[in-house]
Amino acid sequence: MTKYLFEANYVGEGITGLMREGGTKRREALEEALGSVGGSLECFYYAFGDIDVLGVLDVPDQASAAALSLMINSTGSVDVRLKPLMTPEDIDEAAKKTPSYRGPGQ
Repeated sequence: MTKYLFEANYVGEGITGLMREGGTKRREALEEALGSVGGSLECFYYAFGDIDVLGVLDVPDQASAAALSLMINSTGSVDVRLKPLMTPEDIDEAAKKTPSYRGPGQ
């Protein structure tokens, strides 16, 4: 499983739906969507400011994460962004690799 940070904003009818259904029903809808691709919800929080809702998802593969993002965004009522999360051990492994790269103009 890969962990993803999700950040989302309700737009248009999504705001109306949130007000009508409440926060727990929207969390349940996300849990159901995640379950349909073999994923799960680690945490889910509402906020105010530039992000309406955020949390951490466990998703089995990139295709499933992309499918969720496409499905949710296609409703037009939520703008969701997923960011893959890495562990400190992932960074340790990355630091051991030495890719070849030439910077612009070098």
